[in-house]
Amino acid sequence: MKTQKNADIALKVFTGILLAISLALTFTVADYYIFDKFTQYNPLFIICQWIKKAGILLLPLAVFLNKKCCADIAKYVLPVFVIISLFTFGEFFDITMLTESSSPAEKVYASVNEFIPKSLHFTLFVAESEFMLAACALLFVRDGFAVSAKSFAYLPAAIVAVMPLNIFENFYNENLFDNRSAEFVGDSFLLFKSFTVWHLLVVVILIAFTLGCYFFLRKKPRKLQNDYLAAMAIILLIQYHSKDSVVMGDGYNVYYTVFACIPLFICNIGVYVACLSVFLKKRILYAISFFVHAAGAITVFLYFGDKISNYGIFCGYSIMYFCLTHCLLFTLSVMPTALGHYKFKPKDAIIPLIYYCIVIVVAAFASALVTSASMTFSYGGYTLQENEWLYPNYAFTQKNPLPIPEPVLNVRIWRCDMNIAYLIILYAVYVGLFYAMNGAYYAFLAIRHRVLKKREPVPVQTDDVKSEAAASDDNGS
Repeated sequence: MKTQKNADIALKVFTGILLAISLALTFTVADYYIFDKFTQYNPLFIICQWIKKAGILLLPLAVFLNKKCCADIAKYVLPVFVIISLFTFGEFFDITMLTESSSPAEKVYASVNEFIPKSLHFTLFVAESEFMLAACALLFVRDGFAVSAKSFAYLPAAIVAVMPLNIFENFYNENLFDNRSAEFVGDSFLLFKSFTVWHLLVVVILIAFTLGCYFFLRKKPRKLQNDYLAAMAIILLIQYHSKDSVVMGDGYNVYYTVFACIPLFICNIGVYVACLSVFLKKRILYAISFFVHAAGAITVFLYFGDKISNYGIFCGYSIMYFCLTHCLLFTLSVMPTALGHYKFKPKDAIIPLIYYCIVIVVAAFASALVTSASMTFSYGGYTLQENEWLYPNYAFTQKNPLPIPEPVLNVRIWRCDMNIAYLIILYAVYVGLFYAMNGAYYAFLAIRHRVLKKREPVPVQTDDVKSEAAASDDNGS
């Protein structure tokens, strides 16, 4: 028993270190760069890397939530692919965006992005493999060698859940996926644009996924509900951090530097808040997720912007990542309330309103600082020109997403002007959206209550009940 207890403690420590290393590795270009290039790199190694991503999902569930099915898969499947990956990596660590064909500006961006040197990258890769193998070995010590054949039925689901979303780009003309130059995209039916069939499909998927999760979970025990929500949160974090590597390699959306990975976009920081609310089950986190980030996530499904076609076709990485992560974010933000784990009250909006104000202010300063710093970025004697400076636009603080003019009241932050009047309007507009979403929630509850009340059968009074009622009336009088 003592051995198992020590093994459990070591498991938690090793798994925590493993997750930290895996997070650091997402800030290397190579981490996700290989998944849309099956013809350029060893397919066996690519598959091993994919299975290792599944391990990042399975091990926390096995170690922290004691899910036996996940432990069984980790023990008997993961070690094989981890060991194979250590002998098949080939030119994986030589991947770089600093090539002779790169433009001077692209070389500057690459020099900023590739802040993890090759030697450290290799060290982290080996360390990740070693901690993963150690965790699998400790699972044998903690749980023994017994295994259930039913456990392996969950393996395909785990693999699909952490699917590298850029993998579909192996099957299409690569020019359709240029995220930086709209002229390469062409005029294909596959382009994702606002108010098209693809837009409608995404909205339908959002509704179906949210309702599906609710009806799937509503009659399950509270602990099982929490376990499923935790699994969804881990999947969201894995898919969210895939962007780190893609941004620095092929580019995501209109972003292509590591500064776009700073979680100050409102939905990016929402990923952490929503996931923490599921893990920690704190009322304040539930309130922020439900009041702020549910509304923030759903608004992007209503209007994606005029230039969404610049980001590729519907099954390109930028669109799939954007839709999947925001769908998961919305579901995680509303599900605790829908399942009755937390009941939102009007007074609960106070802290979320303060929180969002702080996010806007920090995002504005961070945006200005990044833009100002980028004015001095250089490599090989070349310094970025004005049209090459970085504008991360955290939480829309630098640029209005809508073609609507706004008053100007600039404040200088380092080398960049920030429009304070626009920030105030931005805050007010989003607060209005939050309350609109909250109002829709209460309207839904009122309609639901009335519908359910009408469906309730009218109780039939027996003679005994009538006698008791009459006696009560007599006593009352």
